[in-house]
Amino acid sequence: MSALPLLYLDDHLVVVHKPSGLLVHRTSLDFHETRFAMQLVRDQLGRRVYPVHRLDKGTSGALAFALSPEVGRAMNALFEARQVEKDYLAVVRGWPDEAGEIDHPLERRIDDAETWGGPMPSGAQDALTHYRRLATIELPWAIDRYPTSRYALLALHPLTGRRHQLRRHLKHISHPIIGDATHGKGRHNRAFADAFGVSRLLLANTRLAFVHPVTGTALDLACPLADDYRAVLDALGWPWPDTGTGA
Repeated sequence: MSALPLLYLDDHLVVVHKPSGLLVHRTSLDFHETRFAMQLVRDQLGRRVYPVHRLDKGTSGALAFALSPEVGRAMNALFEARQVEKDYLAVVRGWPDEAGEIDHPLERRIDDAETWGGPMPSGAQDALTHYRRLATIELPWAIDRYPTSRYALLALHPLTGRRHQLRRHLKHISHPIIGDATHGKGRHNRAFADAFGVSRLLLANTRLAFVHPVTGTALDLACPLADDYRAVLDALGWPWPDTGTGA
């Protein structure tokens, strides 16, 4: 795999564009994988990097690493304090409302440290996602009990950072993300793969915004859509959204 595109780099932080299908770091749940974003960025920069947040394997987009443990702890504190803005783009089944919020607590999911034998906390955590509908389409696909199938393009703005939050929240409102093998519907996922030649999860992190923990500079970092994602939007006749603005 070639070097990951750099969205930002200084002496303290690096932000890269992670492709779909690449894990952030090694996990016991994907023990067979041998390539990881953390390893690739380390080799690319020639120095150690420290993950400060996650993107699912299938999700593409902006991914930040700290370049020291101290900055890593500071960035982790920003994420935990909800002082990092994150915007995503998703193609979903059905037509959600034009705008809304999903306020639905989520049960804790196993994390990497927990999988390797650490403590396993239980109980639901508060989880909140705002969304805005950007485009819709109705295709002549008789997949379910209807003669046509509806899909929408959503801008998503999670205010919390629960594991798989966006995928689980969209399933909760019955508008699962296309390409989600766990929370979506296989027939719709296969229809997109057959029609457009893209079987990836159609979820992308298009923006990270936060105050730099060392310099105090306000950073607002946009991430362009991957080519395979753009190909789907082109095939559906949807314009590419401005990934430099919030949801």
